[in-house]
Amino acid sequence: MSGITTYAVGETIDLHLLIKQMTKGTTNTGKPFLTIILQDKSGDIEAKLWDASDQDEKAYQPETIVKVVGDIHNYRGKNQLKIKQIRPVSPGDGFSIADFLETAPVSIDEMSSKITQYIFEMRNPNIQRITRHLIKKYQKDFLEYPAATKNHHEFVSGLAYHVVSMLDLSKAIAGLYPTLDSDLLYAGVILHDLGKVIELSGPTSTTYTIEGNLIGHISIMVNEIGKAADELGIEREEVMILQHLVLSHHGKAEWGSPKPPLIREAEILHYIDNVDAKMNMLDRVLSRTKPGEYTERVFALDNRSFYKPTFHE
Repeated sequence: MSGITTYAVGETIDLHLLIKQMTKGTTNTGKPFLTIILQDKSGDIEAKLWDASDQDEKAYQPETIVKVVGDIHNYRGKNQLKIKQIRPVSPGDGFSIADFLETAPVSIDEMSSKITQYIFEMRNPNIQRITRHLIKKYQKDFLEYPAATKNHHEFVSGLAYHVVSMLDLSKAIAGLYPTLDSDLLYAGVILHDLGKVIELSGPTSTTYTIEGNLIGHISIMVNEIGKAADELGIEREEVMILQHLVLSHHGKAEWGSPKPPLIREAEILHYIDNVDAKMNMLDRVLSRTKPGEYTERVFALDNRSFYKPTFHE
């Protein structure tokens, strides 16, 4: 794949890109600058626009398509773009936002039918009904939203892709360890991040909503499971267990979990979530690294740079 993330340090770019995020800052000497995250289908890169005016701030808002000339350089272990020239491109110039959005490598229809099949395989009617009810309630957003604003699966349909990957991993693990309750695992996977359709603003230029900042996807989903159970007239222990799976899936309090996993399936759900998120980060950063070289530093992986062996194509 060609794109902004495939350029090496020292190379010059002359590309059309989409502004994903923009924040204003001031230097130590009080001069204003903009930090702009630019993206295309390959991923994104951070750029700085120095001596930025109020006019620049208005011109370079998220979801603006721009023509950029600049040099790739390395800053603290990560590639960064040094802007030489930048100008907004009017929508009538033959470009649309969709041309620059990174999307899941699997189609929405394929992911939707796969998730439906996993729900169909559930044998516990209470778990199945609650899961089906909540997926149906948020289906459109669930299939379009990213799984995060950064770090992992931060692309269009990333949330559904994360869930489908975790479901396949769950099935393999449940096959190896038959004492695991696959109904609980599948439901936990499908529901664990579903609150992100309320926590996040949408599939493009994604930010946190007020509910996202003040409540968060874990608490949002615990409430949603309770509401679904009330609407369906389900008062069994399964409701509390599903809530626990969501509450504990980050594993530890310092990672955002109100409770640690205290059920076997909750422990495994935490590991599956972690494995899939980290594999996504590694695959994406290694895909733009040449064999025999190190990746840029990955902040979410303890700021490590990973080596790509020379025998990897």
